[in-house]
Amino acid sequence: MSTEIIWENKTFSQLNIDELYDLLKLRIDIFVVEQSCFYPDLDDHDRHPQTQHLFCYQDGVMTAYLRILPKGLTYQDNISIGRVVIASCARGIGLGHELMRVGLVECLKFFPNDTVKISAQEHLEKYYNQHGFERVSEMYLEDDIPHISMLKTY
Repeated sequence: MSTEIIWENKTFSQLNIDELYDLLKLRIDIFVVEQSCFYPDLDDHDRHPQTQHLFCYQDGVMTAYLRILPKGLTYQDNISIGRVVIASCARGIGLGHELMRVGLVECLKFFPNDTVKISAQEHLEKYYNQHGFERVSEMYLEDDIPHISMLKTY
């Protein structure tokens, strides 16, 4: 993988067909195939006009992705970040931390002063702690995977 990373942030209507295909393939490759978690990835939240799709390509391959959802979709009183994913070929180089840093900047840009709430896989708690998230729930199962709720305030 090259080290040049160009971040893109688009709404659903701004995505081209290849970008949409690539982000759905990345999400399915990791969440459904790699993690053996069969769930309905297509939930119509992607299409909401305020949902932001943040991603990057390296050497023509989408290697990182997350989506930012406005209040009222996942949580009534909070915006949220979800579908945080790094391609297996791009792990171990800090790309996940860069994705989260850029994602939080985009949260402030599009949803200033809003609290961010996430449903995080429990084993990633320390990763999210490094980005200012604090655990606010006990462990619960989501798609048979241990998760926790976490909040970040500005």
